[in-house]
Amino acid sequence: MENILEIKGLNKAYDGFALRDVTFALPKGYIMGFVGQNGSGKTTTIRSILNMAKIDSGSISVFGLDSVTDTIAIKERLGVVFDSLYLAEHLNVKLIEKQMKPFYKDWSSEEFFRRIKEFDLPDNKRVGDFSKGMKMKLMIAIALSHGAELMILDEPTSGLDPVARDELLDILAEYIEDENRGVLFSTHITADVERIADYVTILHNGKVWFTGEKDDLSEKYAVIKGAEKDIPTALKEKMIGFHAYRNGFEALIPTDDLSGIPSSLEYEKASIDEILVYIAKEDKNGRHS
Repeated sequence: MENILEIKGLNKAYDGFALRDVTFALPKGYIMGFVGQNGSGKTTTIRSILNMAKIDSGSISVFGLDSVTDTIAIKERLGVVFDSLYLAEHLNVKLIEKQMKPFYKDWSSEEFFRRIKEFDLPDNKRVGDFSKGMKMKLMIAIALSHGAELMILDEPTSGLDPVARDELLDILAEYIEDENRGVLFSTHITADVERIADYVTILHNGKVWFTGEKDDLSEKYAVIKGAEKDIPTALKEKMIGFHAYRNGFEALIPTDDLSGIPSSLEYEKASIDEILVYIAKEDKNGRHS
């Protein structure tokens, strides 16, 4: 399987924070949900992919090209959607098109205005006056108009109403029907990842906590509940984010460790949201970082 994006051993340190040995890959033809708490390092990783942050060590390959030495060639084939508009907000759509066209050798004005019409965006209104959902659609229209093969989105659905979120996810689902493309979708709204992602990478405290197929993640962890007195000692050591309360306990546990548990304990598959919550609880317990 050919990878459209590969990150190997990425390290990047700032005062008080560091990415440590971040390694994951996105195969061509798929959507990857990139999730983690605020401050986990998602945006720093994306900035590193885009060569907007100078990495300390490791390597990043996009389309088989080096993210540093081949950055111009990569950006010709890349579409980026941030959580805020990166365009001149006093311009309208027609002027934005004139501004963007010289930057891309494969730019299609016909495709741009087709998408503007499809997305129901006004062409004579200041883009700074667009709603957040409209701004997201405009950035996607730009990406599609120069034939972007990889779309990188950093918290694009943050602050969107449910209808706008649904429209954006539908656009991404249509985009990925071309199996030569890929999507890296950074978000803290895990319901969006549950809906459209094929792969998931969880970043926690600057390190990769999990990376792989979304279905593998859902099969790998469970939420276990019951009376604390019924927990075998050996089992408790394997629990993540253990939390006791007056009437019992709850925790995350690898499904491989569920064999032989007492029938008095209940468990069910963990959602991505629950996994993130229990990882955070584990930090508060001081057991793992």
